[in-house]
Amino acid sequence: MRNPDGEGRPRVGEGLVGGGDRLDGDHRPFVTEGLVVGVGVRATAAEAELLELVLRALDGAGLPADAVRALATLTGKGGHPAVRAAAAALGVPVAEYPAGALAAVRVPNPSGAVGEAVGTVSVAEAAALAATGGGELLVPKQKTASATAAVARTPHHRNAGERP
Repeated sequence: MRNPDGEGRPRVGEGLVGGGDRLDGDHRPFVTEGLVVGVGVRATAAEAELLELVLRALDGAGLPADAVRALATLTGKGGHPAVRAAAAALGVPVAEYPAGALAAVRVPNPSGAVGEAVGTVSVAEAAALAATGGGELLVPKQKTASATAAVARTPHHRNAGERP
């Protein structure tokens, strides 16, 4: 869904609540306040693997899962079963960003191997930062065998556990 103001920017809370559908990133923040979990998955990523990674990343930083406003990922990965399942479990939408948009985001942990594989040196960190409009990376990328997650908050977020 799009804003009625005609700007074409997805509205927080609309679109793909619970997974299945997706909203393509348009190079502007997807979330205006709160946390975003950037995720990257290989084709072999299991549903439980990604959700456990996301929850572990949040818990390890003392961040409540109910403060998450969206997942963000590379265009084409929003339909992956693990991404859909994690979004459904958290009750949030997924924002997708093209490789070129993610490649433009400065990240602390770039990966040449990821760059060669998908055209951007970061998926999880870059997607989280892109969706927050250049917010603060709270949890750098964490990995399992088939998934990666990172957490960012918007510049205007007051308290990780506070609802906007």
